[in-house]
Amino acid sequence: MSDEKQDKGISLLREYTDSLLVTVILALFGITFLVQAFKIPSQSMEETLLVGDHLLVNKFVFADTNGGGPPLLPYRDVRRGDIIVFKYPFPPHQHFVKRVIGLPGDRLRIVERQVYINGGPLPEPYKIHRAGAYSSSVADDFPPPEGTYYFRMESSWREQLEILRQGDELVIPRGKYFVMGDNRDNSQDSRYWGLVDRDNIIGRPLLIYWSFDASGRGALAGDDRRHAGGNGFFARTRWNRLLRLVR
Repeated sequence: MSDEKQDKGISLLREYTDSLLVTVILALFGITFLVQAFKIPSQSMEETLLVGDHLLVNKFVFADTNGGGPPLLPYRDVRRGDIIVFKYPFPPHQHFVKRVIGLPGDRLRIVERQVYINGGPLPEPYKIHRAGAYSSSVADDFPPPEGTYYFRMESSWREQLEILRQGDELVIPRGKYFVMGDNRDNSQDSRYWGLVDRDNIIGRPLLIYWSFDASGRGALAGDDRRHAGGNGFFARTRWNRLLRLVR
């Protein structure tokens, strides 16, 4: 082999190696700072998000603009109505997905299933009421009367609730958010365990990249690839939900 051919071979190998290295770096950067995959395991966000929806979560949209993330990215504040992925405040701190209902400084109350923010009714075209695990006439109102608590309410939240209560309203403190599932009677949310800390918010779901019909099995269990093999992939994939933006 001539020196010229050998040099070309080395140059080509170096080019491929550099390209592969750049690809790996970009992939790691994206996973670390930009997006994260998330799978819907429960019915709490129906009909907006279904069990078996696989999401890409935008991790940078709510990042700290004071040096908490990469520069030149479109950060913004958390808004009412945003769907967020966050860390559950109690062990094992698994990831939850809910909708932001109350913002810091808001006065919140629920009367006969109607949410009121700062004295006015909150329009919620996305919510549904379907009999489920958390169905209760008591849970139709919040905060519950003093001395009355929801079934399954965290004890620490009971104590904090009495501190934050002003009359028949909850006053949300700085850096905290009140979240609820769209499927109100099948959602374990801020009514039962408390407020979401700003630092625990991971991001906002961006789109559904795949949706697998897991009806009849509850949450997806085990390796999804096992259930999606063969004809099951085509029969149980919700094709009309692929690449759907989350709102």
